[in-house]
Amino acid sequence: MIMRILSAFAAFFQIILFALSGSEHILNVNVFEEHQVFEGFGTSSCWWSQLIDDEKQADEIARLLYDKETGLGLKTYRYNVGAGENDIEGSKIWLRERRTESFYYLNESTGKLEYDFTRDANARRMLDKAIEYGAQEVILFCNSPHWSMTQNGRGYGGDDEHKSNLPEKNYQFFVDYLLTVADKFVEMGYPVVAISPVNEPQWGWNGDYISQEGCHFEPDECVKLLEMFAVEMQKRGVKYELRGPESGQLTWQYYDYIDKYLQSDILKKYCTHYSAHSYWMDNDLGAKAAFGEKMAKEYPSVKFEMSEWCELPQKLDTKSIDSGLWMADIMVQDLSLMNAVGWCNWTAVHGDGLIDNERGSLEILSRYWVYKQFSRFITPGMVRVGIADSEKDSGLSCVCFKNGLRSVVVIVNKNENAQTVKLTGVAGKRSAYITAEGINCEQDDSIISGQKINLPAKSVVTVTVGY
Repeated sequence: MIMRILSAFAAFFQIILFALSGSEHILNVNVFEEHQVFEGFGTSSCWWSQLIDDEKQADEIARLLYDKETGLGLKTYRYNVGAGENDIEGSKIWLRERRTESFYYLNESTGKLEYDFTRDANARRMLDKAIEYGAQEVILFCNSPHWSMTQNGRGYGGDDEHKSNLPEKNYQFFVDYLLTVADKFVEMGYPVVAISPVNEPQWGWNGDYISQEGCHFEPDECVKLLEMFAVEMQKRGVKYELRGPESGQLTWQYYDYIDKYLQSDILKKYCTHYSAHSYWMDNDLGAKAAFGEKMAKEYPSVKFEMSEWCELPQKLDTKSIDSGLWMADIMVQDLSLMNAVGWCNWTAVHGDGLIDNERGSLEILSRYWVYKQFSRFITPGMVRVGIADSEKDSGLSCVCFKNGLRSVVVIVNKNENAQTVKLTGVAGKRSAYITAEGINCEQDDSIISGQKINLPAKSVVTVTVGY
């Protein structure tokens, strides 16, 4: 109640401040307007980790992604438990990097399916190194059930676009299989915090050209499968959580995947997070705000985890600052409008990711440095607070988090020209870090003059404030 009163008072003061600002451009922080508690940033192991043959390169990638001092300091490593397609002959066209080696394989000498946890060696080595450099949690996720359980014996598709490739009679086989893998990972000492069995269930994952593993589920099918996971996990008393359903789009057309999941008597008691992807929503502020409002109003106790994003379709040059600004803008949208407690990008190492190794050596892309503007400063446990722009259509987007007397403000300036803003509502020593054309997350306190900050053209600026 006290925080609400203080927040209302601060909002009233903000109105007066904006009215008296005249020609000044103000960004005002309301530290009493509290939103979600942030849990961490991360990335996915698809579909690059199994292709890293060189150990030195694997070590450098892990450092760049997870080291807190010299890298991004990410918290979460999303490990792909692959469908392990058993052969190439007869398969539709696949990109090589989108094939996965399963721990559950057909032993040709015995003719039986067996577990072998020495398989997927490159991906496991990448996981080991990520943990060595600071990854604190592992989430095991599937794009498709194992090929041996599917209708067509493949890790993709089905008979038609709206029919699942996993027969209901095989649901329990899939449950037992993934929990066997998860339990083994825990036994081997990996910090597994959750499993996510379903990925983008609304899509068909079939057709003449198949680009990746995938399995369609109707909302009712998705809920029934995940309920079986929840029941079995409770029986076993596992310490990790169940997350899902990794919906590939969060616009109103797919709200059934939210409502049927979160209205399940079993799942709403067992699942603390709703994990999904903010694809096909870039800059659709109305759709993102509607989702955030829906979750806050109808499911206030459920945390939203934005578990996957990349630019779709890929149009921008990932070496350019424009690419970085695009991603920064999406991150601000997802954190502020959708109240994401966690944020993960898709494909850490690829030409459209954070680091490119397509020519054999590593090249750090613009999005890497932009990610660092967030991940280096916004740490787990910080609370998002309100921040308002005195000018409409200013070409800026911003988000603010606090931890006690310390605040972090990330400001994205998409304008072709430098902008000067007055940052109010926070007090203490200020430092600024910049990513722009030719500047890679570098400290430059010269852009600060009292409360005023000079934002370089087409830049992401992180301002830390505190005592």
